[in-house]
Amino acid sequence: MRGLRAFGHHGCFDFERRDGQEFVVDITLWLDFAAAAASDDLDATVDYGALAGRAVAIVRGEPRNLIETVASEIADDIMADPRVAAAEVVLHKPSAPIPHTFADVRVVATRRREAVA
Repeated sequence: MRGLRAFGHHGCFDFERRDGQEFVVDITLWLDFAAAAASDDLDATVDYGALAGRAVAIVRGEPRNLIETVASEIADDIMADPRVAAAEVVLHKPSAPIPHTFADVRVVATRRREAVA
């Protein structure tokens, strides 16, 4: 999922928490979806609509100082689904208060299940 947009109030500055801004989330999952492909059954895989809803709820939720915290919360939520082997969450803050010209500010949170020996 790329380009999921949500309005949040994250940042270290008072005006960021007061006024808020748009954040953009990209999510990549690794999972075995062979059973879902064979059955053509949504219940056999991750529901991306529900996933998007949970990510948006986190971005819209309690203000955090750091986007690292927000990205980590989304990644941890994703990994609560035991079918997901790994996840990558990229959280963009396109209107970060930086007094220089820039293309993007983003952080990447990755989670991976440990292999069981």
